[in-house]
Amino acid sequence: MFVLRGEKMSVINVTFPDGNEEEFEKGVVSGYDVAKFIGKGLANDALAIKVDGTIQDLNTTLITDCQIQIITFKDYDGKDILRHSVAHIMACAVKRLYPDVKVAIGPPIENGFYYDFDNIKISIEDFPKIETEMKKIINEKLQYIKKVVKREEAVVLFKDEPYKLELIKDLRAAETISTYTLGEFVDLCRGPHIPNTEKVKVFKLMKVAGAYWRGDSSNKMLTRIYGTAFYDKKELKEYLTLLEEAEKRDHRKIGKEMDLFSFHKEGPGFPFWHNNGLILKGELMKFWRELHQEDYDEIMTPIILSRKLWETSGHWDNYKEAMYFTQIDKDDYAVKPMNCPGGILIYKNNLHSYKEFPLRIAELGLCHRHEMTGVLHGLFRARMFTQDDAHVYCLPDQLQDELVKVIELVFDVYKPFGFKGMHIELSTRPNKKFIGKIEDWDLAEAALKMALEKKGIDYKLNVGDGAFYGPKIDFHIKDSMNRTWQCGTIQLDFNLPERFDLRYMGEDGNMDHRPIMIHRAIFGSLERFIGILIEHYAGKLPLWLNPVQAIIVPVNDTVKGYAEKINSQLQGSDIRSKVDSSDDSLNKKIRNAELKNINYILVVGNKEEKNKTINVRTRDNVVHGEEKVDKLVSDLMQEIKYRK
Repeated sequence: MFVLRGEKMSVINVTFPDGNEEEFEKGVVSGYDVAKFIGKGLANDALAIKVDGTIQDLNTTLITDCQIQIITFKDYDGKDILRHSVAHIMACAVKRLYPDVKVAIGPPIENGFYYDFDNIKISIEDFPKIETEMKKIINEKLQYIKKVVKREEAVVLFKDEPYKLELIKDLRAAETISTYTLGEFVDLCRGPHIPNTEKVKVFKLMKVAGAYWRGDSSNKMLTRIYGTAFYDKKELKEYLTLLEEAEKRDHRKIGKEMDLFSFHKEGPGFPFWHNNGLILKGELMKFWRELHQEDYDEIMTPIILSRKLWETSGHWDNYKEAMYFTQIDKDDYAVKPMNCPGGILIYKNNLHSYKEFPLRIAELGLCHRHEMTGVLHGLFRARMFTQDDAHVYCLPDQLQDELVKVIELVFDVYKPFGFKGMHIELSTRPNKKFIGKIEDWDLAEAALKMALEKKGIDYKLNVGDGAFYGPKIDFHIKDSMNRTWQCGTIQLDFNLPERFDLRYMGEDGNMDHRPIMIHRAIFGSLERFIGILIEHYAGKLPLWLNPVQAIIVPVNDTVKGYAEKINSQLQGSDIRSKVDSSDDSLNKKIRNAELKNINYILVVGNKEEKNKTINVRTRDNVVHGEEKVDKLVSDLMQEIKYRK
């Protein structure tokens, strides 16, 4: 397998992630062989390989010089590959147990997988039976065998599977179709997959639900079985514990308890913001504006804009299924799914000179997208959301500095929230589908890399994973439960400046120069970010964000006047406070305040009124005792001011 340098054989050079190179025999060595050459332990853990940025099966034979990475379950791609492979095992087991079932699709998803079935009635009570059959399949040590067949062969192969035939029909341009065989089960699939079922260590079926075929409510409702898979029992146990904690922290449940927002059948997927929720949202917007007011101009663009605009931007042809439409004076209009085209119209409203750049334009814009019913999930996936967009128009020699400033701003925005960490990904030009000149892409990618390296930031390079219109940087934050969320993004765009014919006058006096356009969002969606914060804090928001920051609890009716006086003093200092004047007992009032996650519970009785003090305790049932009112007000104002 391994060939010493100097021997007269046909060899290829394989480059590893650390930059080291080795020679291997051409057309003989596989990804598994390379893993085994590196080490027996790595070979045991190997699930697949990445060759020149493309994930492939572990047994793929290497025939040209290449860069290679061995993929294990520790890698994000490895988790997807293992779970996708277990989805096939589940489908195989279901087919064995329910021979008349029709199979649809079974992809990996975050933390798991699912498979959709038709002509089957099933519930979680059936899971033990299916899991037992899956274990049998795993113990059979079956191989995942890839085969590429002609379209005609595929049609015959899947003649009894209507959903597979529909998928084949949609692949009109493809002369060949990729399939994977696992025992007697054959699936229409691009892969890649693990080498054999022996690689599967731990799995669990999680739930069953209904799902429309292809997410379209006009199609038939299928049965969807969800599951998950891990590489050892400890990881699965930790994940199940995390799910239990996540259920307690569900932002939809806490949002209801704190009276922040609600959802109603009269507007499915559209959040109804209550007063408390608007206060929370307003504080985030206030914070956002403070960080932007020095360098950015803020704008607001209409929610409804003409069809012509969306045709120019390309959304009418490429994004129509996610948009809402209306007519005005018999002309077609659309509700905006994003802010960019409206902001561009403001740019085009005036002629621009190179002397004006950089131009930084920001917008907290309300957007609407037609998400399918099956994917709606509280604030995490809603049909109406506020996007904190900004667009920077700059000259080529300003690009790197502007990127550095945006990166610094991202860190400034996330800093007060106490996230456990962040990882950053840089995605570069796709291999085939992209617009713009390659030299422009090279300039943009180099600028993004240089900006990250200038700030000393470690990042993951996603080769070929950029958008068709430009490379991008994505920011993934980690919450208190070690879950990651992709929120912030920086994108360079060669598409819209061309489509909208954006120009400026250069130093040569000509108006034929195009600005470089940077798209940038940090919260991403304020609604989704609020959902993340609620679960990150388990509802216990920091003082500066909490809609109700303090509640005054009078011990008896004789001190209600004193309680109101304290409330007026707190509110006069812009502290959001209330008095609990209910007839509940003292203990119940305190308990109610704790359940509503109010930061400070201020108890007043006859003693406190006489001493002109308050008895301070927190929502975590920590009693601080008597304090002077003025001192408490001063302390709370400092805590709010510095967003502790």
